[in-house]
Amino acid sequence: MAARLVWQMQQGRSLSDLFETGLAGAEPADHALIKEICFGVARWFPQLEALGRSLIARPLKPRDGEVMALVYIGLYQLLHMRIPEHAVVQETVEAARSPRRPWATGLVNGVLRRFQRERQALLDGLEADAAALHALPPWLLERLRQAWPGQWRAIAGALCSRPPMTLRVNASRTNPRDYFERLALAALPARPLSGVPGALVLDQAVAVSALPGFGQGEVSVQDAGAQLAAALLDPHPGERVLDACAAPGGKSCHLLERCPDLELWSVDIDGARLERVRENLQRIGCRAHLRQGDAAAPEGDWARQRYDRILLDVPCSATGVIRRHPDIKLLRRDRDIGRLAALQGRILDAVWPLLKPGGMLVYATCSLLPEENQQQVERFLRRRDEARERPITAAWGHPLAVGRQTLPGEGTMDGFYYACLEKRTP
Repeated sequence: MAARLVWQMQQGRSLSDLFETGLAGAEPADHALIKEICFGVARWFPQLEALGRSLIARPLKPRDGEVMALVYIGLYQLLHMRIPEHAVVQETVEAARSPRRPWATGLVNGVLRRFQRERQALLDGLEADAAALHALPPWLLERLRQAWPGQWRAIAGALCSRPPMTLRVNASRTNPRDYFERLALAALPARPLSGVPGALVLDQAVAVSALPGFGQGEVSVQDAGAQLAAALLDPHPGERVLDACAAPGGKSCHLLERCPDLELWSVDIDGARLERVRENLQRIGCRAHLRQGDAAAPEGDWARQRYDRILLDVPCSATGVIRRHPDIKLLRRDRDIGRLAALQGRILDAVWPLLKPGGMLVYATCSLLPEENQQQVERFLRRRDEARERPITAAWGHPLAVGRQTLPGEGTMDGFYYACLEKRTP
């Protein structure tokens, strides 16, 4: 099952979508192992692919993609999991058994056993292959080198790591100190995060069902970098606020937790993902005006409003959250960056007129690339005389020519970019 999912991921489907139906038929107790294998193969795919090229003289035909996926799965387990090596080889070979491919068991067995014998030499051979060494596609590695010449190695290392589980305590229901004590009583060690009020980082990830008060909306799971958005927007009671690309709803919920007396409009182009916003709002006991709509072409009642504050978390390459979504390494392409930057520019231009004079828009991405971040905002400021930056003064992240950037792994955060834009009063 894991091999089938990995092969489908290689064809361009996200693991989150695949898991919704692809685990049917598996025992619930096996779901965690299947996900670990799939996420792990995605996380280390450039490395596993390079090893596969070294171990298999002739590339397999596309119709045999699941067999190649089994090779990757076996190599991942041998390299990065604690399963005994004999069990890895035995079970992976058995999974390759098929009357349609009688040769597959021999190939998988030979490849994995050869890797066991020649492991160190094969790994040493990766030293000359930067993409394999850092487990990043070449195009992204090159872009990171150009954008972050002093930090790209640390970024690459962080993007191969496992992210921490960070919680957001609902300030309208409880406070971080009290919830920290409840976690201790539940034998869930955690620590507060300096500079991000309401954030607690668990020592070890757990199922959300194990979190005290999760079902009652007292706590949510959200990366600390994503939690910065609500504080930057800083809405006040009675203000009308637009969350223009709202799904799955974490930032909408956080805004209402901080300031329940908002008139919040949460809009997203994807109706199915908008349901996630509805579910998250219901869990925390808050309400907003939910609308399906395209932020690049606003229409309908939400587009006829004028807003005191706008949160614009635009579609992006998601290169800053690869720790949590390692399949981005396979799904994203270099050519996507220009297309996404063009879309972001259209959204900025379309949504800006909805902001009241004197109001503020927070532009946000989970990207590490300047084309989507400071360069995007600089172009916008040149187009709009009435727009000006409100510089962000903070202890977190890195100041840029415009806006501020967090980098993966620093302060436990993922990679996010933020810029605050004010509309001058005529």
